[in-house]
Amino acid sequence: MTHTAKQQKAPWHFWLVGLIGLPWNGFGAFDYFMSQSGGAAYLRSVGMTDAQIAYFGAMPTWAIGVWAIGVCGALAGTILLLLRSKWALPVYVISFLAFLLSLVYNDFLTNGGEVIGTNWIMNFIIAAGCIFFIWYASAMQKRGLLR
Repeated sequence: MTHTAKQQKAPWHFWLVGLIGLPWNGFGAFDYFMSQSGGAAYLRSVGMTDAQIAYFGAMPTWAIGVWAIGVCGALAGTILLLLRSKWALPVYVISFLAFLLSLVYNDFLTNGGEVIGTNWIMNFIIAAGCIFFIWYASAMQKRGLLR
């Protein structure tokens, strides 16, 4: 008898990955929403300079949208993973692509690297996290755990 995603029990690491992914990806979404709703006051509260705050204030709408897709997509991917939805994988992929586009905008299309400072170590950690979640969702999909 074959097991469907509903019938097959998820391994312990499935829940661990999902529960770690919620705060990991949730922080990015939180920071985005606070940056957008709290504006300069929030950005100042996290230690940004006036030049950095001005840089964020001058971001074009498309770049803000890409940022939102990246961070909200990562959180949505984790929620979809925990719901055992096959949509977790493409949402994670879209989130990662948005992250990469944000890097291009900040570091190559603007002077964001100079104003904000490019933290390549943190960017590497975020990229590694994105790749891990894509790999994990793909592996769980191949095992038949996502429906």
